[in-house]
Amino acid sequence: MTPDIGPPKKRSKWKTILAIILIVPILLFTLYTIAALTWSYSTGERAGYVQKFSKKGVLFKTWEGELAMVNLPGTTPEKFFFTVWEDSVAHSVNALMGQQVVLTYDQHIGIPFSIFGETEYFVVRARAVTPAR
Repeated sequence: MTPDIGPPKKRSKWKTILAIILIVPILLFTLYTIAALTWSYSTGERAGYVQKFSKKGVLFKTWEGELAMVNLPGTTPEKFFFTVWEDSVAHSVNALMGQQVVLTYDQHIGIPFSIFGETEYFVVRARAVTPAR
């Protein structure tokens, strides 16, 4: 006697629809975050004096800093807030504190969370300003 084999079980289309509703937005959000972190909107340099620099974060530790840019003596400095991801760049910034520095940065706009850094300006290089001759 062979067991009675009935028709194949249909997979519930509700489970499939629910899976699509949950997975597609998560996948799109992940792709957007990766694109925002890798694509640079602009690059540039800022010169001034680093007046604040500290390592912050709950999940991901990043270096957060503040550069005071003085255009003319006696004027109020403009502040440039920046983030550093790499420890080697952070050590360069720490070594140059108190000196006039040039920070090379990449601007990444649209990053969804502050766990990747508090600003959209990510410093990739720091060097001392060479005096004009």
